Amino acid sequence: MANPPMRAAIIPVTPLQQNCTLLWCTATMKGAFVDPGGDLPKLKAAAAQHGVDVEKIILTHGHFDHCGEAKPLAEELGIPIEGPHRDDLFLLETLAEDGAKYGIMGGKAFVPDRWLVEGDTVTVGELTFHVYETPGHTPGHVIFHHPESKLALVGDVLFQGSVGRTDFPRGNHAELLKSIATKLWPLGDDTAFIPGHGPMSNFAHERAHNPFVSDIALAE
Repeated sequence: MANPPMRAAIIPVTPLQQNCTLLWCTATMKGAFVDPGGDLPKLKAAAAQHGVDVEKIILTHGHFDHCGEAKPLAEELGIPIEGPHRDDLFLLETLAEDGAKYGIMGGKAFVPDRWLVEGDTVTVGELTFHVYETPGHTPGHVIFHHPESKLALVGDVLFQGSVGRTDFPRGNHAELLKSIATKLWPLGDDTAFIPGHGPMSNFAHERAHNPFVSDIALAE
């Protein structure tokens, strides 16, 4: 696409190398941080480098490496937080304690300005992202899809060659596999995705090669 409507920069944060994504509308240069788990100076520097006016924070789920410092960043920038689904409230209430267990300080409990549910849309500048509920890794996990760019931000649902862990409180492996098969795959094989950790991939590759959710694996 010669003049894409959206651009994105992946910024790994925290010792867990969580993929915070800075995405922005090229027409307006308005942007959003997706899952700002920490390392706020690094995130603000990225926004300045790309000339992005950050207007909101978007969250896929409530784990501390994805949203531990969302509230401090929102307060500093004077912007709202949208997402995740209300079922992750129990995680947002214990962000500081959960982060401290991993030696990650600075987390702050919060309630987002807007909970998200299936069928909602989130706007960033002139961009519109479609929201899908994808429980399994956490009960309130959501993903964001921008059809025009054929791009999805999937948090910790799916990775290149793997899937999200389900051994955390209220995780459910069967539910996770169902979320991938019924919510992600229908978005199209040509959809690329940014996961919560590790490199990007696309749905066609994962349906062919992912040992957990390939077409062959799910048929067994």
